Amino acid sequence: MDSENLKGVKKVFVFDDNKDILDLCTFILEDAGYEIRTSETANNIEEQVSAYMPDIIFMDNWLPDLGGIQATKAIKQHPDLKHIPVIYFSANNDISALASEAGADSYLSKPFDIASLEEIVKKHLS
Repeated sequence: MDSENLKGVKKVFVFDDNKDILDLCTFILEDAGYEIRTSETANNIEEQVSAYMPDIIFMDNWLPDLGGIQATKAIKQHPDLKHIPVIYFSANNDISALASEAGADSYLSKPFDIASLEEIVKKHLS
């Protein structure tokens, strides 16, 4: 067993209502050695996140029902989840303001390139 497995594989949770984005993120991040879970909805956001306890979360702005801002706020107000970095990601031109309003730790504009996605994950997990 290599040393990476002994330390435990880092877990990433991606919330996005676009299946293509979820598939792309899964492909890129699994290839980079991360474990991935995805969800197309922010329903029961605390329960979804608590059940997986990821090391980092990607949160889309446009999510059915709750929406990315409210979902991020819910995570950041939860005592057991607030330590998890949330990366806000959206094609919205005002993404930095949205991320700030949501209380996210960082943001990634869509469309993103593979290097940017991997870089932001590494930055927050190292």
